[in-house]
Amino acid sequence: MYVILVYDFDEKRVVKALNICRKYLTWIQRSVFEGELTEGNLYLLKNELKKIMKENDSVIIFKLEGKFMVNKEIMGKKISDNNIL
Repeated sequence: MYVILVYDFDEKRVVKALNICRKYLTWIQRSVFEGELTEGNLYLLKNELKKIMKENDSVIIFKLEGKFMVNKEIMGKKISDNNIL
């Protein structure tokens, strides 16, 4: 499945969240990631994030049937070198 993940973590944990997400997905902008994941890897990613999350942190995961069902338009500075979509 194709996944877009967005997180909002306290600045004390943001680097940990960044490093966890980069193990599984492609970083595209600040706290935004995208990429293909198996159900198993999505499960692992979610569990790793849960271990560092506190009460005010949040993660939103968009699951898509495939990356070809998304039209991405980039305006302004492109942060990532990977233009997957």
